[in-house]
Amino acid sequence: MRSAYDAEQVRKAEAPLLASLPDGTLMQRAATALARRCAELLGRVYGARVVVLAGGGNNGGDALYAGAALARRGARVDVVRVSDRTLEPAFAAARAVGARVYDAGTDEATAAVAAADLVIDGMLGIGGTGGLREPAATIATSLRDRQAVVVAVDVPSGVDASTGEVAGVAVRADVTVTFGALKAGLLVAPGAAYAGFVDVVEIGLTLPVADVTALDAADVAALVPEAPEETDKYRRGVVGVVAGSDVYTGAAVLATGGAIAGGAGMVRFVGVAHPAELVRQRWPEAVVTVVEPGDGAGLVDAGRVQAWVVGSGLGTDDAAASFVRALLETDVPVLVDADGLTVLSAHREWLKGRAAATLLTPHAGEFARLMGVERAEIEAHRLAFARRAASELGVTVLLKGSTTLVADPSGEVRVNTAQTPYLATAGSGDVLSGLCGALLAAGLSALDAGSVGAFLHGMSGLLAAAAPAVPVSALDLVEHLPGALRAVRL
Repeated sequence: MRSAYDAEQVRKAEAPLLASLPDGTLMQRAATALARRCAELLGRVYGARVVVLAGGGNNGGDALYAGAALARRGARVDVVRVSDRTLEPAFAAARAVGARVYDAGTDEATAAVAAADLVIDGMLGIGGTGGLREPAATIATSLRDRQAVVVAVDVPSGVDASTGEVAGVAVRADVTVTFGALKAGLLVAPGAAYAGFVDVVEIGLTLPVADVTALDAADVAALVPEAPEETDKYRRGVVGVVAGSDVYTGAAVLATGGAIAGGAGMVRFVGVAHPAELVRQRWPEAVVTVVEPGDGAGLVDAGRVQAWVVGSGLGTDDAAASFVRALLETDVPVLVDADGLTVLSAHREWLKGRAAATLLTPHAGEFARLMGVERAEIEAHRLAFARRAASELGVTVLLKGSTTLVADPSGEVRVNTAQTPYLATAGSGDVLSGLCGALLAAGLSALDAGSVGAFLHGMSGLLAAAAPAVPVSALDLVEHLPGALRAVRL
């Protein structure tokens, strides 16, 4: 499991080392690692053209010392000074080995950046918040059209290291060399899209337990329930799926398929007649019960269930609302998705007092309706809003998107790193809801079920995209879920 930290946590961890080590020791450690990584990216250092974008903070100092190290190996190093408050000892070190220094905005600085083979971005550090100001904003924009490899120091300038928020222009790095600890903003969208490959360099920090983490395949394999020798379908978990309508029949098929492929001991589909018949035809192993629209009592009485999944393609009328309310009044875990979330946005009080786990799986639009905010705000501040919703509603929230986040009421957040654009297909979320429901029924907590489900869902998308048949459909995701389970267990 990878741990990620905000800027304040990193600063606190650095403080004891800064107090106990000789001045400049940590910076030299960082600069040495940065120079080594840049040299690897260049391949041939001698004769390479390197530009250092130097701001006024410690990251600017790291970049300058790294530039000096590359100059000693024969690189031509040009320094573009973005701030008047740059660290003088680091500047002196760069000048001493022949680095040319230009002020940002001059013709010489522009020409140097245009001719560079590699650019080291040290304009802002982990303390930078808000949008880039001039001249940094213009430089960041100019880098988009350059052929140079861009290496960010600690965090790309313009990306909030703690949250991943990007207010305006930011540097888009090919590689980010970050020191001491992984920063949360390098994992979370939109910042993750600017970070490129992230290389974490150890500098000797002692860090607390992180509240932002990312599972890897081994973590997922350890959490996926194993069927013991003495088992039956009930011990493996029975998940109830309430999905689909006469209009959105496919949602019932896909959510049920996700639950079956996710390893449920039994899937009990309960719904209205037409989608129920389609589920029978496609998934003969599912136990199907037909109920009348709005018959919440019939829903609950359909049979033994250890977790419910409700909402996909259900519609948003009074009958759908009756289904959602009836299930939230039970004492078993409930996952609410899609139309169920739209219903819930007008009845948030139904969540109060639930003793059993509740997992909500919105995309940004559904989340916006649920929380009464604009979708653009959600996309810009994903980490903050996921935490806020989990805390306010007292539930676990799986916020889908380019970076899927799973937030718990305790404040813990897991970032899904098994992502692919191929998941952006109709019905993909229905498959995810069924999969996560199967994991809830097997006994996983809502946080574990959401984060494990998101990882396996992403893996199935990656496997489907590698198969001969592309583009990827939602049924392809169902078919590749068993392969995703095998892949994490290798």
